[in-house]
Amino acid sequence: MSQTDFPDRSARALDLLCLGRAGVDLYAQQEGVALESVSSFRKSVGGSAANVATGAARLGLRTGMLSVVSGDGFGRYVRSFLSDNGVDVSGVKTDATGALNSLAITELRPDDCKVIIYRRGAADLQLAPQDIDSSQVASARALLVTGTALSASPSREACLYAMTLARKAGTTVVLDMDYRPYGWSSEAQASVYLQVACAMADVVIGNREEFDVLDLQDSASGAGAPRLLEGATRIVLVKDGARGCQILRRGEPAIEQGVFAVKARKPFGAGDAFAAATLWGVLEGRPWAEAARLGAAAAAIVVSGDGCAESMPGRDALLAFVAEHSSHHPSS
Repeated sequence: MSQTDFPDRSARALDLLCLGRAGVDLYAQQEGVALESVSSFRKSVGGSAANVATGAARLGLRTGMLSVVSGDGFGRYVRSFLSDNGVDVSGVKTDATGALNSLAITELRPDDCKVIIYRRGAADLQLAPQDIDSSQVASARALLVTGTALSASPSREACLYAMTLARKAGTTVVLDMDYRPYGWSSEAQASVYLQVACAMADVVIGNREEFDVLDLQDSASGAGAPRLLEGATRIVLVKDGARGCQILRRGEPAIEQGVFAVKARKPFGAGDAFAAATLWGVLEGRPWAEAARLGAAAAAIVVSGDGCAESMPGRDALLAFVAEHSSHHPSS
């Protein structure tokens, strides 16, 4: 799959439509302090899909969001934040059942960082098939679905419906597996639904543990990622922590991308920044190797910041970071 396989920009109103979590994070304001000793927290928008949407919009992509937020101050805060960052929130519904936004409370430390997440009956999981506007899906060049949205109904059916609409409309389907064990009844259940979604995706993004979940019977073989290229999927992005990432393409050599060395302040947000900047790169017409380098740079910027969505870089900041680090950054 090359960048020319995305629908032409002039033919679509949106570059990227993101489906999934949009919640609230509370970050410790005392760095390196355990949760029980933290005295104050700072509110921020969180959730993989919301983070990617924010990152993509800040880089200049015409970005929309499909989700549900709670009908309270937190829900209004999330909607306002996304809109203020240039994200089209016309596909963000307000829950009327009493469901609450997911809430993550986290330490601020680079290693052994503890996070407490409240997601029982989360508002974003109330997204239903009837909430999906087929014309909006058809207006996007790419649809990004985050795997956590597959963990419960009716969000699960909404995901599969949106992916079906996208394939019919010629919208490129991207699945970020975003596997969170706490959201599933079992690893086997996650494996089943993630495999169904992978079979509908043109591009699949995941880390090595997530690809092992796809291949439960033979996880030690590491065959889960390459095997996807035998089906509908044409590009697989395998994230491997400090070792960087690998891009597998059907019929073409693999691409290896290292990480940018920075002083991390927290371990999370890197994957969302990587997805946002990599997708920006290829949707702007850059080769996958160059796009992955931009993704690695965005990941480094976000882990060195003190938030996720709020730390997503804009275009100028990202390109300046890459230029500054180009002389001593390993590309493979």
